[in-house]
Amino acid sequence: MKSVNIFKVIDIAQAHDGSLGVLHSYIDAVAPTGIDAIKFQVHIAEAESSPYEKFRVKFGYEDVTRYDYWKRMEFTEHQWLEIKKHCEDVGMEFMATPFSVKAVELLEQVGVKRYKVGSGDVQNFLLLENIARTAKPIILSTGMSSLDEIDEAIRFLKPFGNEVSVLQCTTKYPLGPEEVGLNVIAELKQRFNLPTGLSDHSGMIFPSLAAVAFGASIIEVHVIFDKSTFGPDSSSSLTIDELKLLVDGIGFFEKMLNNPVDKAKNPEIFSEEREIFGRSLSYRRDLRAGERVSFEMLESKKPAGYGLSPKRFREILGKRLKRDVKEGDFVKEEDLL
Repeated sequence: MKSVNIFKVIDIAQAHDGSLGVLHSYIDAVAPTGIDAIKFQVHIAEAESSPYEKFRVKFGYEDVTRYDYWKRMEFTEHQWLEIKKHCEDVGMEFMATPFSVKAVELLEQVGVKRYKVGSGDVQNFLLLENIARTAKPIILSTGMSSLDEIDEAIRFLKPFGNEVSVLQCTTKYPLGPEEVGLNVIAELKQRFNLPTGLSDHSGMIFPSLAAVAFGASIIEVHVIFDKSTFGPDSSSSLTIDELKLLVDGIGFFEKMLNNPVDKAKNPEIFSEEREIFGRSLSYRRDLRAGERVSFEMLESKKPAGYGLSPKRFREILGKRLKRDVKEGDFVKEEDLL
């Protein structure tokens, strides 16, 4: 049986609110949880945004427009290099989602190992080709896409030969249990025969745990220090404590999935327990020699092996006793005619 190993990704997204110091604090806070990769979103405002973006309205107390917000989320190449080094120093893979061709070029300079494609870019074949040309693995999130559109994207990527994975995702922040779409994980696995997982925005640990049981091999969640913090993903993120609980839960699932139980071996494995908790037939009252055994005369008492097995009780109904027996005596073959 192939070993089950869940690739666990956390998305910092904009939880750092544009602060390099806060971003590095997240790296230190997340590292002990056991996450495999820490993912960032690489926004370059002038490359990805235009004046026609619907969200170009007053976005918060600090930003007049969404463009200003994306601008505040930017870091320099040198800063990204330091971020990547910090991730690797504490044992996590540095991952990123680029939101422009320019961001792909930046990440190539930084040296990212794999790319995550956001749900909004599944049909952005220009971006997909720029990523595909790097020959690096691609994780494709599918929150806004139909199955046909995912088909298109995967067919587009196939000639490049990249390792591709697909994530079920629902583009809502946060989302309820009726919107998670666990059923889609199996649909994606069957349809594409690719590693499949869940990118969750519920702000709860339950969808990811359930997804592992449904066959997900990749789990991605957002993380936040405090869910009341300003930001587009705060309410749909896990706290550090919740993240640790999720990682522990996934580890438990991995052990269960990697250790299937063979029930055929139970008699051997639990031989001692079967004797302790098993039963032997016994008599419910004093009986005299010559009486016929009836259903109402029988009881089953612990342990096993001191009398006939209770599963054989029908075999002795109507048989005569050779000798007197007392209440509580075990039923033995030699007592019966």
